[in-house]
Amino acid sequence: MCPPPPGTAEPLAGAFVDRVKRRTALQVADGGGLLIVALLGVLHFTGGLHTWEVYAAVMLLGSAAAFQFPALGASVPLLVDKAQLQRANSLLASAKSTADVGGPALGGLLVAFSGLGFILVADLVSFALALVAIRVVRMRGDTGPASKPAGGPRKKLTAEAMEGMRFLFRYPSLRDLMLAFCVVNLVMVFGFAAVQPMVLARSGGETAALASVNTAIGVGGVAGGLLMAAWSGPKNRARGMLLGIIGMCLSAQVAMALVGGVVGWCAAILVGAALMPMINGVMQAIVQTKVPQEWHGRVFGAVIFLSQISVPLATAVSGPLADEVFEPQAAEGTGIFVVLGPLVGDGPGSGMAAMLLIAGLCGIAVGVLSMTRRTVREIDTLLPDVTDDSPGTADIDTTDVDTTGVGTTDIDATHSSGRPGDPEGPENPDHPDHPDHPGDKTLVEG
Repeated sequence: MCPPPPGTAEPLAGAFVDRVKRRTALQVADGGGLLIVALLGVLHFTGGLHTWEVYAAVMLLGSAAAFQFPALGASVPLLVDKAQLQRANSLLASAKSTADVGGPALGGLLVAFSGLGFILVADLVSFALALVAIRVVRMRGDTGPASKPAGGPRKKLTAEAMEGMRFLFRYPSLRDLMLAFCVVNLVMVFGFAAVQPMVLARSGGETAALASVNTAIGVGGVAGGLLMAAWSGPKNRARGMLLGIIGMCLSAQVAMALVGGVVGWCAAILVGAALMPMINGVMQAIVQTKVPQEWHGRVFGAVIFLSQISVPLATAVSGPLADEVFEPQAAEGTGIFVVLGPLVGDGPGSGMAAMLLIAGLCGIAVGVLSMTRRTVREIDTLLPDVTDDSPGTADIDTTDVDTTGVGTTDIDATHSSGRPGDPEGPENPDHPDHPDHPGDKTLVEG
């Protein structure tokens, strides 16, 4: 549901983004990509390009791309008004889906008709155009870090990276929203890992069927982003996002597992893919409006790390489970297939269809349970949007930092300026200083 799989690079990149101007961070991301592709081009045209160098270049390109999501997420509020954030985020998601669909197809055509050299030159041109666009676009308020440490050494990048994580977990609404997002990502990846082999197994190895399903995913992503941009998104963002998650799990997983044939698969997964830009766009808009601007890089670095940390685990587990557990049990009609057999059948691919069905039901359960959580359902009330005069770094005490970079950053509530929605602020009804506080009476969150 979010960009690429994580590593330690994203939180570190987010901390770097908050140390510099947003324009500079974007230039670092695209400038790094340009240099790497330029080096590949030199090696190719001089006849010295080897396979291991391509692998190394891909790793370096991934490191450069790690700066893009936190930098872009932090830059969007400088480009559009707050009311347009959901539209802008959805258009970015639509552009990514367009690249995901058109990129491989265009790359295959270029390899067939022009060769690798032309592709490398075209890639260099695209990076150069991106750098020019970053340079000329107007970013309101891009003045760099709001403040620098007075006296003493600056905290290490690792310590600042941890601050983004701790910021998310300070506020119950942001914490619960991110936990729901992480669990949904886990079950979505677990289920989607079985989609392509399931389609091949249930279609008798028809590659045309798989190509149709993959095309439907891309078309749905593009169409969903464009529709979201025209609509501007749900007024109640949290509820809209959770309903989108439920709808995506119902269509792209539950319906995908139960329907048969290429047309049914394409229709089911197209609807799910169309909902994904709305879900991601709303989530990003919530972070952009609830988190002070000077924290956007670190928080977005933490968001992508947390939301995608489950990808390697889910991917590694789904394959062995499909081959060793679900497919054999489906063929024999044993275990859970005593119940699921009538729904998914017992032929090739039925075990993977059951995995997809279970993942979808789990995702729906997470969405429904999150809807019952007041901290998530009413996030706009409990945690008002940040305004220009809202406290930013004053909310976070950064004095208790281990300067070795090994320790963690303490978020000291005694130094909080009492921003609305702060669990330790006096405006919170649960705080002892609030006039409506019931004394020693135990409060149970509704």
